[in-house]
Amino acid sequence: MVTNKFIIILIALITLAGCGERGGMGGLLTPADVLIIKHHVRQHYICLEEFCRRLYLKNPKYEPNRVKQAEKLKTIFHDQNNLGSPLNSPYDKLASHEILAAVFAKDTLNKDRIALLALGLKKSIGEGYRQDVLDNTMVTSLQVPLERLKKLYSNLSQVNWRLKIYHDQQEKLYFLTNEKSPEGHLNMGYEVLMTKVLTRIEDDIYMRGGNPPHEIFRMSTMFFSLFL
Repeated sequence: MVTNKFIIILIALITLAGCGERGGMGGLLTPADVLIIKHHVRQHYICLEEFCRRLYLKNPKYEPNRVKQAEKLKTIFHDQNNLGSPLNSPYDKLASHEILAAVFAKDTLNKDRIALLALGLKKSIGEGYRQDVLDNTMVTSLQVPLERLKKLYSNLSQVNWRLKIYHDQQEKLYFLTNEKSPEGHLNMGYEVLMTKVLTRIEDDIYMRGGNPPHEIFRMSTMFFSLFL
């Protein structure tokens, strides 16, 4: 949820942006739309890390050691020193759409599909929003390509869908997600987290002047490359 402090800053930026070129402050101000996008990206990473943490709880077969689970997610989402090789595997050098495809492939070499998924999701956000631009002085949200955001939305929708239906040769799902607990309750935490991410991406698409991206997902049966 956006804090009151964030809202106050946002209103101030919008007001100052109309007071002359760059608000008359020598280029120190960040346009409001960029501030929103950077906030969204930070929240994406938080939600997706929690998403994968919950997957580990439901699917400990991929990494039974809880300490190692946490270490893997920390390395993927936070450790700047290991961004080049977080898994120490050939998948580290692949683009996000290739990693996501490998997560659900029958012949995946990396046995920890959740760590592989975490890497694919982390890279997806970085590629879709052009993290290289966000890390530098960003002048306008127009530097985040609209088509990348639409394809990012489709790819994450594909992940959400495949988690529920993709299975191995023994007809067992790769991932247990929203099955009922012994008490008969559904665990909808996954749906909530992914819905938050998809809603923010949809808002960013709208802010960039695009139409709702649902159609591109309905027409797709694969993961898109996020590089134009």
